[in-house]
Amino acid sequence: MRGVVIREPGGPEVLEVREVEAPDVPEGHVRVAVRFAGVNRADLLQRAGLYPAPPGVPADIPGLEYAGVIEAVGEGARRFAPGDRVFGLVAGGAYAERIVAHEREVARVPDGLSDEEAAAVPEAFVTAYDALVTRARLAPGERVLVHAAGSGVGTAGVQIARALGCFVAGTSRTQDKLDRCRELGLRAAIAPEGGRFAAAVLEATRGQGVDVVLDLVGGAYVAEDLRACATRARIALVGLTAGASAELDLRELLRKRIELVGTVLRSRPLEEKIAAAQVLERNLSPWLADRVVRPIVDRIFGLDEAAAAHRYVASNASFGKVLLRIGA
Repeated sequence: MRGVVIREPGGPEVLEVREVEAPDVPEGHVRVAVRFAGVNRADLLQRAGLYPAPPGVPADIPGLEYAGVIEAVGEGARRFAPGDRVFGLVAGGAYAERIVAHEREVARVPDGLSDEEAAAVPEAFVTAYDALVTRARLAPGERVLVHAAGSGVGTAGVQIARALGCFVAGTSRTQDKLDRCRELGLRAAIAPEGGRFAAAVLEATRGQGVDVVLDLVGGAYVAEDLRACATRARIALVGLTAGASAELDLRELLRKRIELVGTVLRSRPLEEKIAAAQVLERNLSPWLADRVVRPIVDRIFGLDEAAAAHRYVASNASFGKVLLRIGA
């Protein structure tokens, strides 16, 4: 089969399309013929040698999410049959024509969702739902702040919060992305000035602050999060694009009784990945089928254009998800 291989740690130019060995199908697993794979910032970090794949995952083939068709089922696997349309998360290897996953890590694509749309769902929507609802316990009617609102996870987070009847504020450094997010449910669009946004959040919430923050940026944003929060707010920290260090006023954390929780999907054990697949199938798929939420596909690149796709994601020009077309 063909796959995108990281020749050595480095820039986009180290990505090469090669013939690689197709994976076997162990007991309880399924093999999926991949049609589309999502391109995520984690893939860029892996390519640069900064985010190695966990044990048991292809070390040199990136890709954390996919949509495709069941090609084969292993002994004891009964949830799917060849030809079923599926999507899901993997810890790596999705930039290839076939991947193997435990059958309980795989979800059925809802009717009415195209393969392209399905591939834009797993990482963005499961990450956002897990952070907002599972970790931060977002309740209907609360006030939410979503950073990097125009990103894949950001656009998913805005829609999930809107679907729960929440007031949604969002930040982005690009006004055009903020304007486009309004169509997804963004009520207060904030372009941070010098990394500052708390005053604008307080103004938008009439001085009350937000109950939940979906922070995809990290760094100095976390200190501003504390200022923008209401009493007993929860901050879910997912990304660190602004850096891995922050100087915080812990008095603010104590005074407001704020909870700060970090989360990551890739390194979770099998049982937690199965739980994530259940969220995708039970909680998100009905919304997707009814178009309560919808995946946002920005651009699709061919398998031979993986390097260009990485450059495009790194440029911060994308709105929503960037995909690779893997197979027919």
